[in-house]
Amino acid sequence: MNFNGLDSGLGEYNSPLHPGISASLDRSIEHSLDPRLDPTLLQNMELEGEGVQLDGMSVSVSESVHLVEGMYSELHTVVAEVGVPVTASHFDLQDELLWVGNHGGHATSFFGPTMERYSSFQVNATDDIRQIQSIESGVLFLNKNNLKCFTRGGLIMFDYVMDEAEDMHSLLLTDNNSVLLGGLQNHVREIDLNAVQESEKYTVELPGVTIMRQSNRFFFCGHTSGKVSLRDLRSFKLEHEFDAYSGSLSDFDVHGNLLVTCGFSNRMNGLSCDRFLMVYDLRMMRAISPLQVHVDPLFLRFIPTYTSRLAIISQSGQCQFCEPTGLASPADIFHVNTVGQLVMTFDVSSSKRALVFGDSGGCVHLWADSPEATFNAYSRETEFPMPCMVDTLPHLDWNDDLLPLSLIPVPLITESLLSDWPTANCVVTPRRAPPVDLEILRTMKKVGFIGYAPNPKTKLRNQVPYKLKEMDVEFDNYNQIPESPIGREEDTHLYMVPKKYRKVTIKYSKLGLEDFDFKHYNKTLFAGLEPHIPNAYCNCMIQVLYLLEPIRCHVQNHLCQKEFCLGCELGFLFHMLDLSRGDPCQASNFLRAFRTIPEASALGLILADSDEATGKVNLGRLIQSWNRFILTQLHQETQEQEGPQAYRSVMGSTFGSSGESVIGKLFGCEVENCSTCRCGKETVRVSSSLLFTLQYPDINTADKAIRQYEFAEVLKRSICLEQNTQAWCENCEKYQPTIQTRNIRCLPDVLVINCEVNSTKEAEFWKCQAEYELRNKMRKEDLEAIKMKENNPTEWEALCNAEGLSFYTSIEELKNIWMPNSIKMKLSKNKELEVTNWTENEGLSTSEDEENIYLYDLVVTVAHILDPRTGGSLVAHIKVGETYHQRKEGVTHKQWYLFNDFLIEPIDKCEAVQFDLSWKIPCILYYARRNLNSKYDLTIKNPIEASVLLAEASLARKQRKCHATFIPLMLNEMPQPNDLVGLDAEFVTLNQEEAELRSDGTKSTIKPSQMSVARITCVRGQGQNEGVPFIDDYISTQEQVVDYLTQYSGIKPGDLDAKISSKHLTTLKSTYLKLRFLIDVGVKFVGHGLQKDFRVINLMIPKEQVIDTVYLFHMPRKRMISLRFLAWYFLELKIQGETHDSIEDARTALQLYRKYLELTKHGMDVDEFRKILKGLYEKGRKMDWKVPESEEVQSSPKRRHSNG
Repeated sequence: MNFNGLDSGLGEYNSPLHPGISASLDRSIEHSLDPRLDPTLLQNMELEGEGVQLDGMSVSVSESVHLVEGMYSELHTVVAEVGVPVTASHFDLQDELLWVGNHGGHATSFFGPTMERYSSFQVNATDDIRQIQSIESGVLFLNKNNLKCFTRGGLIMFDYVMDEAEDMHSLLLTDNNSVLLGGLQNHVREIDLNAVQESEKYTVELPGVTIMRQSNRFFFCGHTSGKVSLRDLRSFKLEHEFDAYSGSLSDFDVHGNLLVTCGFSNRMNGLSCDRFLMVYDLRMMRAISPLQVHVDPLFLRFIPTYTSRLAIISQSGQCQFCEPTGLASPADIFHVNTVGQLVMTFDVSSSKRALVFGDSGGCVHLWADSPEATFNAYSRETEFPMPCMVDTLPHLDWNDDLLPLSLIPVPLITESLLSDWPTANCVVTPRRAPPVDLEILRTMKKVGFIGYAPNPKTKLRNQVPYKLKEMDVEFDNYNQIPESPIGREEDTHLYMVPKKYRKVTIKYSKLGLEDFDFKHYNKTLFAGLEPHIPNAYCNCMIQVLYLLEPIRCHVQNHLCQKEFCLGCELGFLFHMLDLSRGDPCQASNFLRAFRTIPEASALGLILADSDEATGKVNLGRLIQSWNRFILTQLHQETQEQEGPQAYRSVMGSTFGSSGESVIGKLFGCEVENCSTCRCGKETVRVSSSLLFTLQYPDINTADKAIRQYEFAEVLKRSICLEQNTQAWCENCEKYQPTIQTRNIRCLPDVLVINCEVNSTKEAEFWKCQAEYELRNKMRKEDLEAIKMKENNPTEWEALCNAEGLSFYTSIEELKNIWMPNSIKMKLSKNKELEVTNWTENEGLSTSEDEENIYLYDLVVTVAHILDPRTGGSLVAHIKVGETYHQRKEGVTHKQWYLFNDFLIEPIDKCEAVQFDLSWKIPCILYYARRNLNSKYDLTIKNPIEASVLLAEASLARKQRKCHATFIPLMLNEMPQPNDLVGLDAEFVTLNQEEAELRSDGTKSTIKPSQMSVARITCVRGQGQNEGVPFIDDYISTQEQVVDYLTQYSGIKPGDLDAKISSKHLTTLKSTYLKLRFLIDVGVKFVGHGLQKDFRVINLMIPKEQVIDTVYLFHMPRKRMISLRFLAWYFLELKIQGETHDSIEDARTALQLYRKYLELTKHGMDVDEFRKILKGLYEKGRKMDWKVPESEEVQSSPKRRHSNG
C-alpha cells in the first residue's frame, strides 16, 4: 500500500465540534493521525479475498453476522478515506443513504445496509466538513465559514459564503426552507434556502453555539461554556437556561419532556470527562437526579423504540444503553471495534434501526438491529445512474401489437417476406374504441346530433390509450384525483361542483385579453378581479373589504409616504373599482406590495406559482390567516402617527393622536384575559382583538351521535373562551395548571369570525348541526300548517287547491344551513355576554336598552370550493348595500352576490349560508351591526395634491452627475382639465409566459408573461414648452427581472438599480401618484397603445380622457399599425432605430394627434379621411409594414410642424 499522497498537515487536526477538549486529549488525537498509516489500523479485521481499495471498500466481518432481535450489533465497516478522520455523519432523511464527511473536506455516501458506495465528491479544498443535513432537493454541508448545497450525485446547487471571521460549528434545519447556523461568534444566522440569503441574524448572550436541537416548544443551544439555553421558536429570545457543566458541553439530546447532557468539568486546572449525565425535566424547568454511567460520555442520543433509551458513546468506542430516569448497568456496555482509533462522530437513523460511528482513522462503522435494517420508515426510491447501454439488439416482445417492427434491421431484398400473408388469409379487425369519459357524458350538451362538452383534462392531448385485452381493467384516470383535505364519501365520478363556483380562467388569444368576453361572466356593473397574478387567491377578500363602506372610504382617504403600504395600495385599487363599469381590474400593485411585507412571508401567506397551480395549499386555512393579517396590518398602518413624512391624510386628526384607527373602531373589541392558578393567584391582562375563531365542543369519538348546538351557543363559547393550560405562576414560581378565561368589555361594529373547519371532525360537526336545523324548521312549518288549517279551514282548502302553490318552503332552500342570518348580542353591566340567534326582519322591542344590545346581520361568507380538477378556489358571498347599488346601478336595494374572481352573479340569500361540506367549506363570516354606515363619515376627500408633480430627489446615487432628461412643472404650468399630455411607458418582464402548441400548430397561451413598468414619460402637450418632458421616471423594482426587453424598451441592466443607475430613479408609488393626480384633474393622455400601458401600470382611466393614436389611424377589421410606420408615413420621421425611447415615442404620438386634427379639420368628409387610411394600408402592405432603412429624413419635425 502506498500512503505517500496523504496530507502531512493532518496532525494539526482539532475537533471542530468540541473546542473545549483539553490539550492532553488533543495530543492523543495528534498521535493517531501520523501521515503514515498505523499498520495496526486493520490488524484485527478479516478482509474479503480481493483486499481493500483505498478509495473506499466495504470491510465486512468474514464470518456470517448473526444479529439478536432488538439488539444492535456491528453490520459493516467501510473505509471512507484511509487515515483522514471522519468529522461528520448523517443518515439521509429521504433516501436510503448514509453520508459522511472528513477532515479533508471530502464527502462520501453509501447506499443501504450493504454500504455500497453511491457518490463521492470534494466539498471544500481546505476546511473540514463540520455538519451534514439532507433536504428534499439535495444535501447541505457546513464548513468553517460557508454553507454548500449539493445534489446527491455531487453537483453543486449553491455556495453561501460568510465572513472569514466566522467559525461555524452547528446547523439546524428549522423547516424545508430555512436553516440556523451557529458557531463561536455571538450571533446565530437564519438562512433562507430558497433565496440563498440571510433572512435574520439573532444575537446570543453567550457566544459559542456548537450544538443545536429543536422540539415543538423550544430551540436548544449548547454552548462551549457548558450551558444549554432554551429559545423561543419564533423570536429566538432566551426563555430559560441550564448551567450543566463547569467546563464545556460535549453533547445533549431532547426527547419528550427530558433534556439530557454530557460534558466536561473543571478539575485540577483542567477539563475531565464527567461521568454524570445531567437530566432536566422541561415541564418544571429544573434538574432531576443525574444519571451515572460507566463510560466516559462524548456523544449521546435518545433511541426511542419500546422505551426512551439513551445511547451513550465514549471516544474510545464504548457504547452503553440505559434509561434516562433509571440506573445504568455495566451489562449494557458494547464496544465498537475502532482498532485503537478515536470515535469522532455518531448518528442515529430516523427509523432508530441503525447507528453509525466515524473514527479518526477514516473508517465508518454501521451497527444495526437486523441485516435488512432500513434507515427511514418510508424512503423514496433512490435515483441511480443509467447503466451502460450495450450495443446489442433490444429484446422484442412479439405479443405487443404496438411494437414498431422497424427496430429490427432487415436487409434490402426483393423477394416476398414470410409475414406478407395473402389477402385471403387476413381478416381486418379494428381496435375497439375506449369508452367515453363519464365526466364528458354528464356535462355534454346536444345541438342536433352533435354533443359538446368541456375537456375534463384527464387524458393527454392526441393520445388514446387502448386496452386490447378484455380482462384488463377499464381505463380510469380518476384515481389520480387528489382527495380534499376533509374528504368525501360519495363516489368521485358523481362529484360535481356547480358551474358558477368552479375556478374561472382567462383564455388568451393572439390579441391577449382584448377579445375575451368578460361580460359572459359578469352582467353587473360591479368590477371583478383577474386571477392570473401570483397570490391572487385573496381576490375574494379584497372584494369583501371594498364592499364594506367605512373601509372603502377610509383607505381612499389614507395616504402616506411609505413605499409599500397596503393601506395606500388598497385605496388606489378601490378607486379603480369605483371607476369601473363592469370591466375587471387587477390587484397587481397591491399584491406587489403584499409580497414585500416580511410578516406576510413569515406567516406563509406568499405562495410560489407551483403551489397555486398544483393545489397543494389548504386555501381555507390560508385565507383565514390572510384575513387576520390584513386587518392587523391595516390597523397598524392607519394608526401610525401622521407627521411631516406623510403627504396628507384628511383623517389624520381622527387617529393621529389618539392611536385609534377606523379599523380599530370597526373590528376592535377590548378583551379581558384572566388567568387563575390553583393557588388562588389571579392575573388579568387587557388586550384588543380584531376577530374571533370558532372553538367547537369536544366531541367524543366513542359517542355515536353529536348533540344539537345553536350557532349562537358555539359563538358565545368561542368569544368567552375558557380553557385549562400550563402557565407560569409568579406566586408559586413554577409552571402550574391554570384556568384561563376570556371576556369582552365592548362589542365591535363588525364581528369577524374565522370558522376553522380544517378537519373531518369539524366538518362532521357542521353537517350534523345543519341536519338538526333542517328537522327543526320542517317541524316548525308542519305546526304552522296544522294551526292554519284549524283556524281557517276555508282559506287552507283554497290554498291547497291553488295550482302551482305549496305551503312549504323548498327543502333545497333549507338544506345545509346552520348559521343564522342575524344574531343578537347583549352585554350586561357586569360584562356578561348573551348571544341569541335572531331573524333578519325582527327588530328590538321598545323595552330593551339599545345601548347594550347590538343586532348583527350577516353580510359576508367566504367559502373554500373543493374541486380536485383545478386544485380548489375561494369565493365570497357578499350582501351589497344600497350605496353601492345607487352608485353602480342607479337603484336602492340590497342584494346578495357571488364573487368568484371576475365572475359576479346575484344569488338568493339562502345560498350564501348553505354549505354542502362535500365541496363547499365555510371559512370566514362577517356580521355587521345594523345601520352601521350611519356611525361613520363616508365622504371621500382626494388626498393627492399638486405637490406630487414638483421636483423630487432621485433614488439613484449617480443621477446628479448626468444631464436631466426632463424639466418638472412650475407652479404656473399646473395642468388644467382637457390639457393634452403625451404619455409613453416601457416595461420589463418578471416572468415569461407559459404557452402550449396545439395539434394544428397554433400557440395557446396558458399564462401570460408578468410585466412590470420600468419607465414612464409624460411630455407637455401645449404651451411654450410643448414636447418637453415634465416626467421621465425610471421605476425601481425589488423583484427579479427575467428580461429587460432592451430592444423594445431601451432599458438596460443597471438602469433600475439605485447603486449604479445614472437615471432619475423613483418608486412606483411616487410616479403612480403623479399619474393619478393628472387623471383626477381631467387631462387627456395622448399615446400609442395606451390600453396596455395603463393595464400594466394598474390604472383605470375614463375613456374620454384617452386619445390613442393606434385607433385614430385604424380601419375596422384591419391590423393595428405601429408607431414607427405611422411616424414615417405621416411625419416623415424615423424613430425607434436601435431601441425605443419613451420621450421620442410620446412626442411622436402628440405630433401624430396634431396631424390627425389637421387631416380632419375644415369639415373634411369621412370618406376623404377613409381614402387617406386606405392609402396608408396599401403602402404598408407593399412595404410589408417595414420602414426603409436607406431613405434619409427630409426635414426635421420642428420645421415641418411650423410649415403645417
